[in-house]
Amino acid sequence: MRVLVTGADGYIGVLLVQLLLDRGHDVVGVDAGFFSDGWLYNDVARLPPCAKKDIRHLSEQDLKGFDAVVHLAEISNDSPGRLNPKTTFAINHFGSVGLARRCRAAGIPRFVYASSCSVYGRGSDDVRTEESEPEPQTAYATCKVLVERDVSSLADAGFSPTFLRNATAYGPSPKMRFDLVLNDLSGQAWTTNRIVLTSDGTAWRPFVHVLDICEAVACVIDAPREIVHNEIFNLGDSHENYRITDIARIVSTVFPRCEVTVSGGHRDSRSYRVSFEKITSRLPRFRCRRNATMGAIELRQLFERIDMGREVFQCRAYTRLKQLEYLATTQQVDDRLFWTQRSS
Repeated sequence: MRVLVTGADGYIGVLLVQLLLDRGHDVVGVDAGFFSDGWLYNDVARLPPCAKKDIRHLSEQDLKGFDAVVHLAEISNDSPGRLNPKTTFAINHFGSVGLARRCRAAGIPRFVYASSCSVYGRGSDDVRTEESEPEPQTAYATCKVLVERDVSSLADAGFSPTFLRNATAYGPSPKMRFDLVLNDLSGQAWTTNRIVLTSDGTAWRPFVHVLDICEAVACVIDAPREIVHNEIFNLGDSHENYRITDIARIVSTVFPRCEVTVSGGHRDSRSYRVSFEKITSRLPRFRCRRNATMGAIELRQLFERIDMGREVFQCRAYTRLKQLEYLATTQQVDDRLFWTQRSS
């Protein structure tokens, strides 16, 4: 199968393209290049060709000849969304729906969209399923809900979208992100021997290893159309719902002599537990094979191997908001996050 992966040079994308190549797919990547400065380590056996191009500039002609598109390329997580909500909607909502429309017009039969469990939003005692009403709390999460709605309406006999609501990702990647909870706490523990929680830590989150996300995407691409056509799947493991304090405890066990401090008294309104029964029952080839403890151990082993210092952990290239602010401050991108002539 010939597969186009948007966001191929990102945290998930750089691992996903390798997995798809290993599974025998013909893979091409596309990425805007905002985070090309970050390369934490090099365990990459091979990478496919990757065009530096904004998804908003991809034409129908660019998309011709692909059997599937995996769409990862959006402005990631809540902090950048708060920085510039208008641009977040322009890229994450209108840009993603526009891409899906062009994919359908180009005759691409499969479209896999990386959504998020953050759509569930507000805390409650209920365990959320795909049938639960979304309660997004941020521009980022709201865009996910809108893309699911609008791209779902495009589904027909020739265009089959699938929506994967990823739990909070963690784990090593060459294109590392330290603005994800478990990765951040592990980096704090390694570089300072302290974990500082900026909320009261009582919020619930589901967690999923980045490689399990990649394997789920591969399973969706290979699955019979009738199983995944226009379906939403929560992506994670029902045993991997944790309070943030639980994640801090897990990390502090893996990184011994690490002190945990709760510096914030506020409770995060983004709190949700999620059921992942649907994906395991509908996609019998998929199971999450990793857990939070394994992820923390992998990170500690990586930090030891590369002798990671505090300056690397704090580097702007590994935190989405810091990097986007840097590109804007240095006038490499404009307020719509298009590259300027100066940077080209």
